[in-house]
Amino acid sequence: MTERSVDDGTEAFLAHRSLLFTVAYEMLGSAADAEDVVQETWLRWSAADRGAVLNQRAYLVRIATRQALGRLRVLGRRRESYVGPWLPEPLLTAPDVAEDVELADSVSMAMLLVLETLTPVERAVFVLREVFVLEYGEIAEAVGRSATTVRQIAHRARAHVAERRPRSVVTAAEGRSAIEAFRRALETGDLQDLLDLLAPDVVLLGDSGGVRPGEVEPIVGADRVARALAVGLPLLRGRAQARVVQVNGGPALLLRLDGVIDDVVSVRIDDGLISALYVVRNPEKLSRVERETVVVR
Repeated sequence: MTERSVDDGTEAFLAHRSLLFTVAYEMLGSAADAEDVVQETWLRWSAADRGAVLNQRAYLVRIATRQALGRLRVLGRRRESYVGPWLPEPLLTAPDVAEDVELADSVSMAMLLVLETLTPVERAVFVLREVFVLEYGEIAEAVGRSATTVRQIAHRARAHVAERRPRSVVTAAEGRSAIEAFRRALETGDLQDLLDLLAPDVVLLGDSGGVRPGEVEPIVGADRVARALAVGLPLLRGRAQARVVQVNGGPALLLRLDGVIDDVVSVRIDDGLISALYVVRNPEKLSRVERETVVVR
């Protein structure tokens, strides 16, 4: 292998690195595991006969998908013993991600939790087809199924997701307005202001992983959620600073306590009201909100 081919191979990998991370993250919901998949993809790409590769992007995505599928099965077993609700690892994303409605939706907490209800192969097929618009033949090579089977899987996964995804599309401006109102309600500690923002059947999921204090069961209902927020979030007691940020393509609150990140709070909005709150407290999941992560399609 010539020095020039090594350089070309490195350039090709770097050109698609953010894409490979995004594919792996959407399949796994874990930035740490997605980074491992990217590294494994690089090792296999380095050892490949790149002169025989006709489509570098498709080839790299195929490697990453296969690696992610292997990890997804292991992670599924690991999450069965997770203490309390499991939430995806939050990513600090650039403001322009919110302008790409499809990309923002695909990496949102709400969508990633919907994808958790698919089988590993269904999740891979849905992500590659619906988000990254790969051809059925390319997906078939990535997941080791026939193109006909992949079409059937895609149809089934699409219907499954459609039943569970957010009911309405929220613009970036609407999302920011909602999270700002939520922040103000938390700062004042006014329960009525909180209740006015919450859907009657709102759900709060708190991910502490058993490492931090937190609820081990989902909290359902506006009254119960509002009171849980009043007790659980230090912002209400004037001990934390809250900043509105973009997390997973949507508006969120980043709470710092004594300068250290304490919580990341993301919201799902349906029909103008907050229908779900995702509070990540597990410190092992908060490293990716210290710096911006590039996600692309």
